[in-house]
Amino acid sequence: MNIIAVGINHKTAPISIREKFYLTPIQEDLLLSELKSDAAVTEAFVASTCNRTEVYVNVIDADYEIQRVVMIICQIRGIAYNSGLMGYFYTYHDRVAVAHLMQVCAGLDSLVIGERQILGQMKSAFDKGQQKGFFLKNFNILANVAIRAGKKAQAETDIGIGGSSVSWAAIMTAERDLGSLSDKSVLMVGAGKMSKLAVGQISNKGFRKLYVMNRTEQHARDLAARFEAEVVSFCDMKETLALVDLCVCSSSAPHYVIEAGVVEKCMAARGQRPLMFVDISMPRNIDPKIALLDNVSLYHIDDLESVVEESLLKRQAAVTAVNEIIAAKIDEFYTKIEKTGLFQTSDM
Repeated sequence: MNIIAVGINHKTAPISIREKFYLTPIQEDLLLSELKSDAAVTEAFVASTCNRTEVYVNVIDADYEIQRVVMIICQIRGIAYNSGLMGYFYTYHDRVAVAHLMQVCAGLDSLVIGERQILGQMKSAFDKGQQKGFFLKNFNILANVAIRAGKKAQAETDIGIGGSSVSWAAIMTAERDLGSLSDKSVLMVGAGKMSKLAVGQISNKGFRKLYVMNRTEQHARDLAARFEAEVVSFCDMKETLALVDLCVCSSSAPHYVIEAGVVEKCMAARGQRPLMFVDISMPRNIDPKIALLDNVSLYHIDDLESVVEESLLKRQAAVTAVNEIIAAKIDEFYTKIEKTGLFQTSDM
């Protein structure tokens, strides 16, 4: 057994680089199919979220050239591969790779320490690997233990105390800059999980008027109905932006849905009254050029760190407790592997 993890995340690359390697569900399937055709790879799964793209493989040869995985990702994403790209990626082997996976599942490797959503995202990654027939006993055991590590960390420590999501950090950033949201009008672009979390945070803070915009109108209506919001169309983007103080975007479009030209016209219509944007999409869905416009502020995921750092101080004591849980779960994993008789790696 030779477990290798290769990935890129918010610690190793800015969002302008990470978004190039973000994989849609279909692209994840393509990557798994390519890996399955590689005789050197016996097991694998892929996780691609707003802050990371990671691939875990169990390979026959410990000297497996991991850049092969990055080359496949580049091919799928239409990126010209060069060796310099490897500088953005980290590679972990065996016990260190297992430890990293458990840190991810426990929320220790998230932008917002203690993030709860990552455990569900990793479980989805495990499920896809299993459905594709790419899990044997090693990764079945690994996935099971990693999920239990994440659940135990959330249940038995204060790692998730207070806010614990990118959506929470986005609204906290907005409140820091704008003051109370109770007298502000807000546009939410998107109606997925992160949007629902963001709207929930906005609702807790209070708002004057809330608009919801989504490509699938019924999803927008479902979200709007829960929070007494008004559904608006993408066709009315300029008119809606003229009315609001804050726009939060968490869409899954592969391109910009809010363009600089539209915002420029909108600012003229609103008499240059300040307008704040927070883009928590991956890839980014708001044209970064809007930050150059007068009286416009734009934040994306990587800009939320100052809020995150304040939150981390409250959770620091829990980090030690979570690491103790992870250490015990790593031992549990290797003990179970040894009992199956599948444990064959030269470094242990």
